[in-house]
Amino acid sequence: MEHLIKGVHLEGWRKMGDPKERARQYYEQGADELLYMDVVASLYDRNNLSSIVRNVASEVFIPITVGGGIRNLKAVHDLLAVGADKVAINTAATIDPDILRAISDTYGSQATVLSIEAKRQPAGGWEAMTDNGRNRSGRDVVKWAVEGQRLGAGELLITSIDQDGTGRGMDENLIATVAREVDIPVIASGGVGTVGHVINVLQNPDVSAVAVAKTLHMNQLSIQDLKESCVAAGVPVRSTQTMVAA
Repeated sequence: MEHLIKGVHLEGWRKMGDPKERARQYYEQGADELLYMDVVASLYDRNNLSSIVRNVASEVFIPITVGGGIRNLKAVHDLLAVGADKVAINTAATIDPDILRAISDTYGSQATVLSIEAKRQPAGGWEAMTDNGRNRSGRDVVKWAVEGQRLGAGELLITSIDQDGTGRGMDENLIATVAREVDIPVIASGGVGTVGHVINVLQNPDVSAVAVAKTLHMNQLSIQDLKESCVAAGVPVRSTQTMVAA
């Protein structure tokens, strides 16, 4: 049985519920999109989300992005065939960047998401990590984001490993720096603990969406709470900016 899990800094995983039940809950609350990431897929060389996606897609009518362990076009085809709308690629793209072009050429840039797990470096900047934050790629995050766009990615998912699961706020500098250098949608991930954290990031017009996980899974906030607060703060959440349940 597959479980919805969440950790801190992309480790120390804790079970948080049933993926299908949570999907229905977030859909009913008004999520604009769902994001499923198999956090051990690269470690165990698998992609095990097809059955979950198939079940969820039959009941939830918003875009579904799936990532983790996707290494070739067949894996992409299999996920899109059961109801995924987009695939998020991290580790495989750092090994063979041309996989982004292959996916984009075959299925369109709108289905191609480059997922970047960013870790702050002591000397400044951020390095892109692979295998759910376990290994170093040697790639500068901002340069990799620009390269990913050139190769055909239609969207970027930027996760701050340093902030992930802490609830202490997002790495606004990271997100703003990346978003400033690309012309494709940027989804910010990692660190949401309050409504204010979401508002702070979405006030940047270059940021398209925020992915929220732990605070939703623990019922500390609802998507309705987040959206109502964003609207009250003058942040658009149904036109150019969206809320993603991760």
